[in-house]
Amino acid sequence: MPGMIGPVADEREGLLGYLAQQRYVLCLAAYGLTDEQARATPTVSALSVGGVIKHVASTERAWMNTVLGRGPGRGGADFRLRPGETLEEVISEYERVATDTEEIVAGIDDLGRPVPVPRNVPWFPDDVQAWSVRWVLLHLIEETARHAGHADILRESIDGATAFPLMAAAEGWPESPWMKPWRVPRGRLASR
Repeated sequence: MPGMIGPVADEREGLLGYLAQQRYVLCLAAYGLTDEQARATPTVSALSVGGVIKHVASTERAWMNTVLGRGPGRGGADFRLRPGETLEEVISEYERVATDTEEIVAGIDDLGRPVPVPRNVPWFPDDVQAWSVRWVLLHLIEETARHAGHADILRESIDGATAFPLMAAAEGWPESPWMKPWRVPRGRLASR
């Protein structure tokens, strides 16, 4: 997937395309990391790259449960990759969540369909009765983009890698005067 999504035919394709792009750039922050590096918390926060991906996957699943009327779920998993959890497992789960989201949204005729606001959740407003599926997708794009930025900072703190050289490496771009793809440091194999 290139740095930008292509033209879109309609609103649904656009919303799902932008959400997919944000998922992709979030996972790019993990490209080439070992499980140990994905677990690292290199800044003053408790965030780790693997934990951010795990959190966003859990949050997206919870929102889709809300859309389906299954309640708010237990989204918002902690921001850490726990001992025994691997980066590959977390990314695979995120890919399953993405597939489920796309299937759920494909099955909804009207993106304006109301999604009742769960009650007794302290961070949800009391004065709003319902959002729309459209609102939920826009919120997921915004939330994923925010956390992709966190993951970019974490990754750069781990080994200096930044988004576009990581994208160039992941997608096999040739080296050019303006872009040198990231390379795995000598003596270490990439985990993904």
